[in-house]
Amino acid sequence: MLRVKLSVVCVSLLATVALLIGGCSSTPEDKTAGMSPNKLYAEAKDEMSSGQWERAILMLEKLEARAAGTPLAQQAQLDKAYAQYKSAEPAQALATLERFVKLHPVSPALDYAIYLRGIVNFNDDLGLFARFTRQDLAERDQKASKESFEAFKELVERFPESRYAADSRLRMNYIVSSLAQYEVHVARYYFKRRAYLAAVNRAQVAITDYREVPAIEEALFILYRSYDALGLTQLRDDAKRVFDKNYPNSEFLTAGGRVSVDPWWKVW
Repeated sequence: MLRVKLSVVCVSLLATVALLIGGCSSTPEDKTAGMSPNKLYAEAKDEMSSGQWERAILMLEKLEARAAGTPLAQQAQLDKAYAQYKSAEPAQALATLERFVKLHPVSPALDYAIYLRGIVNFNDDLGLFARFTRQDLAERDQKASKESFEAFKELVERFPESRYAADSRLRMNYIVSSLAQYEVHVARYYFKRRAYLAAVNRAQVAITDYREVPAIEEALFILYRSYDALGLTQLRDDAKRVFDKNYPNSEFLTAGGRVSVDPWWKVW
């Protein structure tokens, strides 16, 4: 009786082992297993060129492990961050860049890593949704814009001669305009809902904190109209005088608003 029970146990164990072996044999074959690091990198770049970002990311992750401690591994990490950004994974891209900066603080490519961090936040792309809604950059959450500005600022200050410095300065200007326009967007919202005091406060923030940006024209106009609605005639006249002096031919006076419908920031 005991011998029969042992036989049953042995058969069960053999069946379990057979299942495990069968399961292992069904594991997908790694087609990159025999590739050299340089060959693997070339394949990953081909995938990036054809827009196959997810495939490229997988290859670059394998390359990071195989070429650890080499310049090629650093390049793979940067390319992976770019591929993650292009595949609409900004959080992963930023995490990859943060890791790169910590691991390679003296890398010759550090300026690019900082620049790409700014780009990821700057181009928080809305895709097709933006084309249909024509949503202005200033109507979106400004947290990413501020983080982008800080990245570009760091690049310009630490690497003023970098090949990415000139573009960073341009983007910083756009971001400042965006932040000012955001305040005006909020002021406009309050004005339309007859919350005139709140509209005054937000318009003043734009005027006080930002100088020589397109949004100041509308900020002054909202300030003037809000003071008028509140019955504050002296402040109204002061705001109108400043507005007329700086924008004598303003569309806000002749047409009740700016005629142009293209977002001010969309230059590419």
